[in-house]
Amino acid sequence: MSGPEVKIPVSIAAQTETAHFRVFIIHSLFHRIKKAPMKLPKVTIVLVSASLLFVLWEQTREQPEPVDASRFTNLAANPVERSVAVDWVITQIPALCEDAAGQSRGSEAHSECVSKSEARTSSCRRALYDRFPSVIASDDVFRDLSITAMNCLVPRSGVVE
Repeated sequence: MSGPEVKIPVSIAAQTETAHFRVFIIHSLFHRIKKAPMKLPKVTIVLVSASLLFVLWEQTREQPEPVDASRFTNLAANPVERSVAVDWVITQIPALCEDAAGQSRGSEAHSECVSKSEARTSSCRRALYDRFPSVIASDDVFRDLSITAMNCLVPRSGVVE
């Protein structure tokens, strides 16, 4: 003779079975991880190593000498590459902002002008590279490049030049 029969509702029995199944799945996953740890892809290792080598090479490379304004005096006899001229104008951003803001370096207006100008350098550089020749061989072309770059980097509203 057996005791009274207890009927468990189907939903509770199904929940218990599902819970046991979840525990089994989690246990088997942990067992597999212990058994065969995940391997790093070789491609990832090669790419990371190559990028580190490039960074080291870039840091040990000889840096070009800074360009002085006197470099642009006799362009007919001594032409300059467009990239050198554009780089020189970009280094003049603090002075351009000082003139545009009418305040000395270190002021809030000057700092804001410099940060906005530095944010525009890549788009201005692209525009200049599209518009001007790769070799600047005349004073007129250098003047146009400089003015265009200055207006792009430090735009002045209401000022007619």
